[in-house]
Amino acid sequence: MICQPSDCPPASEIDIPAMRAKYRQERDRRVKRDHNDQYVPTSGKWAGIYETDPYTPVAPREPITGETDVVILGAGYCGMMVAAQLRKAGITKFHNIDHGGNFGGTWYWNRYPGIQCDNDSLVYMPLLEETGTMPSKKFADGYEIHDHCQVIADTFGLRENALFHTLIQSLKWDPALNRWHVGTNRGDSIKARFVVLAMGPLNKPKLPGIPGLDQFQGKVFHTARWDYDYTGGAWRDPVLSKLADKKVAIVGTGATAIQVVPYLAKYAQQTYVVQRTPSTIDARDNRAIDPAWFAAQQPGWQQERIRNFHHAAMERLAPGEPDLVKDIWTEISRNCAAELEAEGWPEISPADYAARREVMDYRVMERLRRRCDVVTDPQVAEALKPYYRYLCKRPASNDDYYPAFNQPNVHLIDVAETRGLERLTETGFVHEGTEYPIDCLIMASGYEVTNDLDRRWGIDTIEGEGGLSIYDYWRDGYRTFQGMMAHGFPNMFFTGFTQAGTNASNSKTFIDQGFHIGHIASEALKRGAVRVEPSQAAQDAYIAHLRSVAVDVSEFQTECTPSYFNNEGDQQKKRSIFGEPWGEGYYAFEAMLQRWREAGDLAGLELTREAVSA
Repeated sequence: MICQPSDCPPASEIDIPAMRAKYRQERDRRVKRDHNDQYVPTSGKWAGIYETDPYTPVAPREPITGETDVVILGAGYCGMMVAAQLRKAGITKFHNIDHGGNFGGTWYWNRYPGIQCDNDSLVYMPLLEETGTMPSKKFADGYEIHDHCQVIADTFGLRENALFHTLIQSLKWDPALNRWHVGTNRGDSIKARFVVLAMGPLNKPKLPGIPGLDQFQGKVFHTARWDYDYTGGAWRDPVLSKLADKKVAIVGTGATAIQVVPYLAKYAQQTYVVQRTPSTIDARDNRAIDPAWFAAQQPGWQQERIRNFHHAAMERLAPGEPDLVKDIWTEISRNCAAELEAEGWPEISPADYAARREVMDYRVMERLRRRCDVVTDPQVAEALKPYYRYLCKRPASNDDYYPAFNQPNVHLIDVAETRGLERLTETGFVHEGTEYPIDCLIMASGYEVTNDLDRRWGIDTIEGEGGLSIYDYWRDGYRTFQGMMAHGFPNMFFTGFTQAGTNASNSKTFIDQGFHIGHIASEALKRGAVRVEPSQAAQDAYIAHLRSVAVDVSEFQTECTPSYFNNEGDQQKKRSIFGEPWGEGYYAFEAMLQRWREAGDLAGLELTREAVSA
């Protein structure tokens, strides 16, 4: 559904000061004192949830030793984009190392029923032009995205040296050899010139810290390790026939659960949906992509679409710039642009635009809340309504989620007041003193997105110069140069959301980072350098400029309902899922990097050229 400003209730119908107070009240009901620590790590008894691969048998192999140019940690979108760009830069000796059984990352592990991308697939799925791939519909199915990952791997020759079902345990810099020693759980001992951390933010599941979690005797699994042997059905045919006589509880109502619940409602005898904070859920309207339209696109169309999506989702549409994506992600900017166009595009300051956008935010959220009224039980409908600003939680869309609550076998367990279930027993869960028998507990509790890095990455040791731990170095926040290197960690590159530009299309972020990393690594090799790292002065100057142009979103994050976007409401930790993004905008950041590359002097980097014999 493409919503226009007229689809939203007018601002005159919303008491914004009162609604702002309501948002804060609803936030305070849900904040837990232990914030991120409310979640249980996948270690100890629960290590198997993370480490075990239910999809692909582990193939025995001999440990890998010797040298390589690059080790890339990860074989999901991020790791694949880096590897593809290294190929383009002429670097062919590298390993993608991943604990999954194939390429795909989160699209390898997540095979739950209903899984699709939540962003426009023409934007989200990378390298469509390079691979000649046309997604089947606006929001592609998970298996289609997984299959596209295999196409990318084959197109860029990434399989030859990939090491799957392998967990990195240690990364240690050896100054005598100017190499990184890479140790794994498979006994590998690899000496790498360069190391790239490309694990992505959605790589390690976390579990809900429900008292008695280890006492429940029924079936337990995380949505990232869906058990079709138990539920029936298959990844590409999710007919969950084995749940017909089962009582199932799913904990969590984020983007994953929104997709799963309609399938549980359809097949399970009873479904209990345990909700602390409701999501925003717009209409899905998942249209097929027209092959004739796709074939008529001109070269460069995907990059144009990505730029347009970024403007609409994270910045603002320019006068005359159309909204090419037209969904919930772009609605606020699209509506603001429509109003400005009707006014003749008057000059408007950033502050005035932000104020206008805030009003539209309240209008759009009220429209989304009114969608809940399709639920016939007024108490359930009210509990499903999201009271917070747009982008406080990841937006979702689904045509079947709300109607599911009109079925007699679907029950909402709202735990906002209790901030979670009271406890689990051997045979069920207890909420407000009542025990509900269940056969299966499904954890849709997400990933270690904004938790401490050692817990998120799951790597025991990352030691740079002089044994300095990256966990200690970044304990109080990121310290980088260009968001991709750090003083004291030579020949190491970081990807993702650190102190770099952040594009609304994650894959665009990873492609551009991979290109930049490939440029630095290839230039270092061409110049005979055995070691490259930013100087302390250059890093300090970069961070000072980054913070001088930063956009202050701390008030917005503080007022948001708890989620992984704001460290579960932890006001002491200001870390965001997006790190410290470049405040001047993503394309300004990319232009800065391009000027830096074109200058050709690798300014700010220290290169050591003398050869060191192994």
